[in-house]
Amino acid sequence: MKRRTLLAGAAALATAPAIGRAAERTKIVWWHAMTAALADQVNHIVETFNAGQDAVEVQAIFKGGYADVLTAAIAASRAGQAPHLAQIFEVGTGTMLAARTAVKQVWELAKETGAAIDPKSYIASVRGYYSLPDGRMASMPFNSSTAVMWYSKDAFRKAGLDPDKPPATWPEVVKAAQAIKAKDAAEIPMTSSWLSWIQLEQYSALHNIAFASKADGFEGLDTQLEINSKAHVKHVQRLLDMAKEGTFKYAGRDNVPDQLLVSGKAGIHFNSSGMRGDLVKSATFDWGEAYLPYDPELIKTPLNSIIGGASLWTMTAQGRTAAEYKAVATFLQFIGKPDNDAYWHQHTGYVPVTLAGFELSQKQGFYEKNQGADLPVRQLTRGTVTGNSKGLRLGRLVEIRNIIYEEMERALQGGQTAQQAMDNAVTRGNKVLRDFEKSVKA
Repeated sequence: MKRRTLLAGAAALATAPAIGRAAERTKIVWWHAMTAALADQVNHIVETFNAGQDAVEVQAIFKGGYADVLTAAIAASRAGQAPHLAQIFEVGTGTMLAARTAVKQVWELAKETGAAIDPKSYIASVRGYYSLPDGRMASMPFNSSTAVMWYSKDAFRKAGLDPDKPPATWPEVVKAAQAIKAKDAAEIPMTSSWLSWIQLEQYSALHNIAFASKADGFEGLDTQLEINSKAHVKHVQRLLDMAKEGTFKYAGRDNVPDQLLVSGKAGIHFNSSGMRGDLVKSATFDWGEAYLPYDPELIKTPLNSIIGGASLWTMTAQGRTAAEYKAVATFLQFIGKPDNDAYWHQHTGYVPVTLAGFELSQKQGFYEKNQGADLPVRQLTRGTVTGNSKGLRLGRLVEIRNIIYEEMERALQGGQTAQQAMDNAVTRGNKVLRDFEKSVKA
């Protein structure tokens, strides 16, 4: 697709609230974590915005990976040199909310500048992750993804499975993996990236069970982990049993296992919906995309999945002017326009964060030409968002995920049971939450 959609968004900027035409542009700085082709698209957004008006100039600066941007933004804020905007990954949301006056939340920015930013225009499961319990948006949704099940249609055919009918439930997934192993249809029947995010966090949301108390942390800092419930332990035990029988392979933390699917070695793989670009570019086999499976013993109709990715936070600094905040609000309005949201979605693989962006992509025929590209959006928007499917609001979540990795790795190595692994993860994770609570209240 040509760049006409984003250019159209630039033209539409003329309808945005005027911030005054001045001889000197108001300059704002945006720190981001996008690399390679994604960085090119970020730069394109900025260039198009800058070319579409003469009052504001945005400068996009790469500051490293997600964790690097978060660390740099906190350090710069303490030094009084924070950027105007910082792209912060979703697991940093609790930390940013605890930053208090170091940030200006979206609802505050809109109120002060008069910018028309309507939370209801954003997909519910997306805005929910970045909003306060009362619905006020804290940060601006930007690059969002969710988890899906990828599979090799070639491996399914070899195993005697229907390549156009992927398993919908976990019992069906287990049987499919066993069939793949029995027919030697793939070197690795099943694997998964981001073990905590997909096999515990997403699993909890789909089945409407709590990952943590207090609506997964949205209703208070005194939240406690609840991943040692019977439902969670049963699912972990399922993975342990599959690993023992050779139908599931744990291949490392975060996205390390991704290449097992891209290379054609894995029959079934769980990962971000953002993997589509890598498969389109590099896979030499017939592949498919499917909804995350659910356990029919827990729920008859699964709820929405939760998002990954990042949002944009407005940072404060001593001496920052009203004109600068007005400029930030205008830029946020720009990237949230349907044309721009659809363009970003279609050119990056991230899901559209607005309902209008999704509808525009439909009208443009994007999903007809790219089968399955709308599946992540449909998974995010199904059912009614609950306190268990809104997302997580836990401080130091990255550290908690590492604890979960450690305990599950020990269980996979035969060093402890599924129950012991989850009990230990809860005990250690709760200590991290209490330390975070104390630091915020100090």
